This record gives sequence, C-alpha cells and structure tokens, in this order.
Amino acid sequence: MLNLKKWLPQGISISQTVTGMGLLIALHLVMNQFSLVLTPTLKISFAFLTSAVMGAVFGPIYAGLGAIFTDILGFVLKPSGFFFPGFTLNAFLAGIIYGVFLFQKGYNVKRIILAKVVTTVLVSFILTPIWLNIMYQSPLFIVARYIRTAIKFPIDVALLLLVMRALYKTRIYAKMTQH
Repeated sequence: MLNLKKWLPQGISISQTVTGMGLLIALHLVMNQFSLVLTPTLKISFAFLTSAVMGAVFGPIYAGLGAIFTDILGFVLKPSGFFFPGFTLNAFLAGIIYGVFLFQKGYNVKRIILAKVVTTVLVSFILTPIWLNIMYQSPLFIVARYIRTAIKFPIDVALLLLVMRALYKTRIYAKMTQH
C-alpha cells in the first residue's frame, strides 16, 4: 500500500503550506520572466530552483501540484506559442523528482546532484525532445537540445547546490521540517 502521508509536510498547518506554496509559485512566475541569455539558443533560467525548493520543503505531492500551477499560470500570464500539456507534465514530474530526492533529507550533495541528473535525463533528454517532435514533426531539435542541456547542466547543479545549502541553513526550513 502506498503511504502518501510520508510525502506530506508534518508540523505545519495547511494555511502555512498554502501560503508557502503560493509565495514559491509567485516567485517562480517572476523568476521565469528573467533569464541570462548567453547565445540565441542558450539561456539560463533560475525558475527551476523554486520547484526544487517546493520539493525540499513541501514534498513531492505539493511540489508536483505547484509545478502544474506555475506552468499553466505562466502560460496564461505570458503566452508563447500554443499551450502543450506535455510541458505541464514535464513540470509536474520535475516537482515530484525534486520532492522525492530532497524532502526531509537535509543538505546532501549526492542527493541534490542525483535529483538534477534524474530531472535532466527524464525531462530534458527524453520527454522534451518527444514533445518537440510531436509539435514540430522534426527530430532536428534533439541534437541542439542535448548540447544545450549538457552545457547548462553544471551551471544548474552549482545553482541548485547554492540554493539548497542556503535553504537548509534557514530557521524557517528547520521549523517546517521538524517532526
């Protein structure tokens, strides 16, 4: 039997959870508007960090649901192209993965890196090229996507390690994760 309770935050009220998730969703939407453009095909976004924080603080269930909200709200607020549910699935899975690897685990470099590796392989290397091929009927995006992701990966890992280290040192995190 699947025990979902272990994946939910303990020791905090539902109002604290809703407030915290709302703040992280809003932060994600703001961070998604700003990115560092290195080349026309390579931009570094910091929005993934909020999904990781959602997963670390609130667990995979809330992180996955929060990621769905951020994806849909992000599209509604600033549409680019047409809505494709595959990318919403990507966001959901990334939130769940971060939650599974980071929720109530403390600062663990191996777990943090593994969370990013699994997210990168599943979402960036496998699912996103499938969605792009479905959308544009062209496999040409795959090679460029792999190169872009390989270049971006160490930067994302470094950012994730910094943010997780800072998060785990906060009193808010300590309070929210005590049993």
